[in-house]
Amino acid sequence: MLDGASRLDELVAAAAADGQPALGMTDHGNMYGTLDFYRQCKEQGIKPIIGTEAYMAHEHRSERPSRRGRVDDSGGETESGGKVYYHLTLLAENNVGYKNLIQLSSRAFLEGYYYQPRIDWELLHEHHEGLIATSGCLGGHVLQRLMKGDITGAHDCAGRLQDIFGKDNFFIELQDHGLADQKRTNPLLIELSRKIGAPFLPQTTPTTHIETIMPLTTLCCVCKQVARCRIQIVSSLRDPNII
Repeated sequence: MLDGASRLDELVAAAAADGQPALGMTDHGNMYGTLDFYRQCKEQGIKPIIGTEAYMAHEHRSERPSRRGRVDDSGGETESGGKVYYHLTLLAENNVGYKNLIQLSSRAFLEGYYYQPRIDWELLHEHHEGLIATSGCLGGHVLQRLMKGDITGAHDCAGRLQDIFGKDNFFIELQDHGLADQKRTNPLLIELSRKIGAPFLPQTTPTTHIETIMPLTTLCCVCKQVARCRIQIVSSLRDPNII
């Protein structure tokens, strides 16, 4: 299921009306919307930034770990204490990067599919050229370790990504959507950034046009992605305080 409700034509039009020079799209685990997104941006004078929020195995895409406990945005815990998959944001810097995104997306489905299409460290080494990567959301390798208090492990993962993509193409991403885990880990991300010399990529709180709130809320209910939304769903869509 999707965890976004934006229509491309409306989204690009809103960005153009706001005077934004560029717009990016990073669908989870695939690039299905790339062509439509590119065409919409070109038609409305917006620079399209093509990317994907890839799913990544703990170490290798051949892993098939047993899942236990609660299913979450990273597939749930495994018996080893890791995750079934992690999130990694990738953006194409140029045509070479775009071709590498296609390779990563395709090989994730063909070679790494387990609950989700997954890439791994090996594939990143093979197809890193022309790509920009960020440390990602709470579901990423770096933040999953910070959330567990594993500072050394988080630094190792960030350094590993920096080694693959280079100092100019790896960013520490900061998010603040009002989540307790983000407030707790953001200072740790800032300290990590200083230690490895990685630049910041702040992500602002998303805003939504009022007419899209109810469809988005319905989608969030179906997908069980409530925690990732600014709209707080209390009990049902009939709650008078939903808007």
